Amino acid sequence: MVYQASATRYAEMKYNRSGRSGLKLPAISLGMWHNFGGLDLHENGRAMLLRSFDLGITHFDLANNYGPPPGSAEELMGRVLKSDLAAYRDELIISTKAGYYMWEGPYGEWGSRKYLISSLDQSLKRMGLEYVDIFYSHRPDPNTPFEETMQALDSIVRSGKALYVGLSNYTAEQTKEAASILKSLGTPLLIHQPSYSMFNRWIEDGLQDVLDDFGAGSIAFCPLAQGLLTNKYVSGIPTDSRAAGKSAFLNTKDITEEKLNQIRQLNEIAVSRGQSLAQMALAWVLRGGRVTSALIGASRVSQIEENVAALKNLEFSSEELDRIEKILKK
Repeated sequence: MVYQASATRYAEMKYNRSGRSGLKLPAISLGMWHNFGGLDLHENGRAMLLRSFDLGITHFDLANNYGPPPGSAEELMGRVLKSDLAAYRDELIISTKAGYYMWEGPYGEWGSRKYLISSLDQSLKRMGLEYVDIFYSHRPDPNTPFEETMQALDSIVRSGKALYVGLSNYTAEQTKEAASILKSLGTPLLIHQPSYSMFNRWIEDGLQDVLDDFGAGSIAFCPLAQGLLTNKYVSGIPTDSRAAGKSAFLNTKDITEEKLNQIRQLNEIAVSRGQSLAQMALAWVLRGGRVTSALIGASRVSQIEENVAALKNLEFSSEELDRIEKILKK
């Protein structure tokens, strides 16, 4: 059956301007880091992408190495664009990145002009696109001058292969230097993609101020702290959870009894708000308007539906925020 997008897809989603740019992003964006690769079921990935769009999620975030295996998430995106979303291309924001290891040899990672432009060319082929909407330097390169990396981003925009550029995993000071170079080149920084959640608040110590100064937005990855800020861990560590497995990003050593107590207390506040813990965690990241969008991952459609429902209650009372602060400081 030919896919036809929901006629009400823009009715409930909230859209925020990215910094002082003209581009608006959905408050909830879909990240394709895991569960959209060649090792995953195509139909499940397709269903998640299409349901996301029907819910008003117009922004799909990728990188050259997303999968697994690397490149396969972009290949899935390309297939779904061709089979279902081609008619809606101008309604979509598609982003990709380069910076981490992608292929063998000295030109397959980091921030050289050679790597960034070659990687984007490969990404465009995998997705069957003429351009992406946002192209990121995925991480700073300690051995390549920022001038070279930023000049590469600038030339990518001028060549028409990307409409905007972003940074990810740059510190506040690195962002300030990179954004200054981009401004001088005439290609302003659109957005920064940092990790940010109730349990990881490093961006509050300078990065957000830098982004405000340069008129750039931000999109938070891992707003649910690798799943810790969901109902999954309220009763302990499930045997089928990421923490109980062999994840390089979360393991049982990270989850102390003190952390579990924090999760339970936060969940009590969420319940009093009529939300799941995940919904409250997303609303908290978006509080105050300094974060443009929260980037969610998903393994099934129902998770996307739950997360988007967070937008039904984005307001916090001062009492709620105070209670959350006290819990997080324990």
